[in-house]
Amino acid sequence: MKKVSKWGLGLCTMLAAILLSCGGKTDPNRLYIYNWTYYTPDSVIEKFEKEYGVTVIYDEFASNEDMYAKLKAGGAGYDIVFPSGDYTSIMIHQNMLEKIDKSKVPNLKNIDPAVLQKAAYDSNMEYSVPYYFGAAGIAVNTARVPNFDRSWSIFSRSDLKDRMTMLDDMREVLGDALTHLGYSVNTKNSAEIEAAKNLVNNTWKPNLVKFDAEAFGKGYADGDFWVVQGYAEVVYEEIADNEQLMRDTVFFIPPEGGPAYIDSMCILKGSKHVDLAHKFIDFIHRPEIYAEFTDYFGFPSTTNIPARALKKGPSWYTTEELARTTLKDDLGEALDLYNEAWFNSIRVGN
Repeated sequence: MKKVSKWGLGLCTMLAAILLSCGGKTDPNRLYIYNWTYYTPDSVIEKFEKEYGVTVIYDEFASNEDMYAKLKAGGAGYDIVFPSGDYTSIMIHQNMLEKIDKSKVPNLKNIDPAVLQKAAYDSNMEYSVPYYFGAAGIAVNTARVPNFDRSWSIFSRSDLKDRMTMLDDMREVLGDALTHLGYSVNTKNSAEIEAAKNLVNNTWKPNLVKFDAEAFGKGYADGDFWVVQGYAEVVYEEIADNEQLMRDTVFFIPPEGGPAYIDSMCILKGSKHVDLAHKFIDFIHRPEIYAEFTDYFGFPSTTNIPARALKKGPSWYTTEELARTTLKDDLGEALDLYNEAWFNSIRVGN
């Protein structure tokens, strides 16, 4: 889901650490963003900085679990964070977010009501503003794998052993397995979660190089991996300069469905730059800016209605494919069943 600015990941991370420790977080001309990798084009950040005469300090995370753990461990100083819906719900309930002042975000009118309806955890945008509604899928190098089923069952293929990866993301991988078995990605049934765990552990995992939420795109681009579960924008960003691999790559969301996400822009409790954070959220939902965002990553414009008329480029997957997916919900106490399956079984020894 996600793009970190190439010009400054290392520099920005270093500066963020220095500035936060030195009190730089009170500078009214700085905005601290904690976002997924591969998720905001440099051009959008640069336009915002130029228009408002500010500097954006951009730090990144690879999974909701990493983001949440860092914030709960005291990783303070950020202004805007981009959690998926299930974690947005958790953070709302744990009083980790500031309320959105809608009077400061007039472009909320551009957000598709259908997306808000799916965002039942905060459909009135009291604490969160949808950024993007999407889903992970599967990228296949057809030069290496000419024949395949468009299904999560591809990870059962022992002939592709050590040429495949899946995300290091509990809800995504277990959600894929649950869907493939005919269960809900939000099930709270312990027997169904156990069956999904067994499918991953006994059938899929033996064929994987690793679970990887950070370098799967690079590994795919380098030819180390032929099949990867992940985000289209990551894969296509990495292979953009390889014309042959661009032609050979197929990306799909399996027909049986899978987990979907709504990533939202949220202002963290205690933000020192609340007004600037509102300006950034409103800036993102300008139709021309949102169209630029979706064109850059090959997204369909799922969230911002006026941007659809301004979109120029192709999309790597369709809204019809997304319609088959299921949004990940906040599971409450049932999340412990997933944690048990993932951390105490699937990820043991990795």
